[in-house]
Amino acid sequence: MKTIFKTISVLLFSALSFGQGVKEHGQLSVKGTQLTDKNGKHVMLRGMSFGWHSFWPRFYNAGAVKWLKNDWHANVVRAAMGIETGSKGLTYKENPADSKVKIKAVVDGAIKEDIYVIIDWHSHNINQKEAVAFFDDISKEYGKYPNVIYEILNEPDDESWADVKAYSEAVIKVIRKNDPDNIILVGCPHWDQDIHLPAADPIKGYDNLMYTVHFYAATHKQELRDRTDAALKKGLPIFVSECAGMEATGDGPLNVEEWQRWIDWMEDRGISWITWSVSDKDETCSVLQASAASEGGWKMADLKQSGIMTRGFLKKLNAAPKGSKK
Repeated sequence: MKTIFKTISVLLFSALSFGQGVKEHGQLSVKGTQLTDKNGKHVMLRGMSFGWHSFWPRFYNAGAVKWLKNDWHANVVRAAMGIETGSKGLTYKENPADSKVKIKAVVDGAIKEDIYVIIDWHSHNINQKEAVAFFDDISKEYGKYPNVIYEILNEPDDESWADVKAYSEAVIKVIRKNDPDNIILVGCPHWDQDIHLPAADPIKGYDNLMYTVHFYAATHKQELRDRTDAALKKGLPIFVSECAGMEATGDGPLNVEEWQRWIDWMEDRGISWITWSVSDKDETCSVLQASAASEGGWKMADLKQSGIMTRGFLKKLNAAPKGSKK
């Protein structure tokens, strides 16, 4: 009964308290395993990740950000910059200037809408030279904004934790030169599954770091929750920067019951989470139909089941922004 009561209490408190914007919560920091605001109070960010910018650039605009805030009640968005993967000529490696324009459109939109935004280096591989240059540049430009969170490597696959750790330390060093405060998200091997590795050997010497776990509920179940609980018990701060209800391929049927278990688990532990993704590919994890307009204004007929459910979670758990519809 205590566990049930605790979960209900957290859900109610979350719904009432954690949906307001950057003007209210301000500079984020990490205390213990918790994400906290400028007043030292625990906060939860819940929102949406845009799909790879290099596949779905049409959604990278201020209108889509505004719609996700006002209609979906997202208090954070994630701009996923495709580094090597994408349509020809659109990846960061092929076209860094245009890639930055797309990412900055989402970042600027989030700042204007008073919500948080994750700048995501969306690659499964280590590209240290390019990453250091990018994060040096972007942290110089946006480090003064408390809205910004840096995700420095998305889902490293076959790299060892030693390699990911060394890369992360190099990128963190250049960010901290320009931005001493904003949250930095660090990935872990095997698609952000091996969270036990940084728990046993965390990065030291820097504040306001969190470590990412990704789940797809039809594939990842209690074993990953148990592994993450063990990492939390060791004091590792966790941020679920990508998740959804289908298989890890991004396709296949939703496992609604298991997805709800994950939502309840994150709410019970106060872990922030982001759903994948704002895109219109013919797959389960793309939350939009091809009919969806680029700049928001989406009707229910424009949403796939994953989009309908995610919107429902966000509207239930995040407080409505001022002036928006309930």
